[in-house]
Amino acid sequence: MAWIWKSVLLVIAGMILLRVAGRKSISQMSVATTVIMISIGTTIVQPIANNQLWKALGSAAIFIVALLIIEYLQVKFNWLENLMSGRSKIVIENGQINSKNLRSVRMTVDQLEMRLRQNGISNVSDVKYATLEPNGEIGYELMQHAKPVTIGELERILDLKSGKDLEQSGLFQEIKTNHHTPIDPKLQ
Repeated sequence: MAWIWKSVLLVIAGMILLRVAGRKSISQMSVATTVIMISIGTTIVQPIANNQLWKALGSAAIFIVALLIIEYLQVKFNWLENLMSGRSKIVIENGQINSKNLRSVRMTVDQLEMRLRQNGISNVSDVKYATLEPNGEIGYELMQHAKPVTIGELERILDLKSGKDLEQSGLFQEIKTNHHTPIDPKLQ
């Protein structure tokens, strides 16, 4: 009967520790997060077999603390974020597939086209920029002619109010130029 309460305690402790680690889906996990989550799963199962309950909980807690420290350091130091998570890669630029970057991320043109179709994009030439993000997602900006009309643009078109130039592409420009937008130190 002791194994039942140990199992329940391990499940509850595991859920609490993972809650402390943060809310990320599997696709958003970094390499460090994935390794630590697998380690926690392995560590939590061991005590049932060898009666080392408190050592397993302590080990899992150390893994979570290590994860929190790594994530904090990634926020503080951009070079560490680049080392641990990688950088976004431009895979489409001005409607043209960047074959070199596509090969470097080990993605085929068919896989890229599939991901674009899943995002409702039917033509590569309609994409101004597309990036493969470190979490595996595709980010994209459409060409001006392919963008849906927003309320603000509609108001400007109908001369209801004046608007500013919408040609800015700040997030993709940051990746292209390899310069990060400065962050207010109070936010770090």
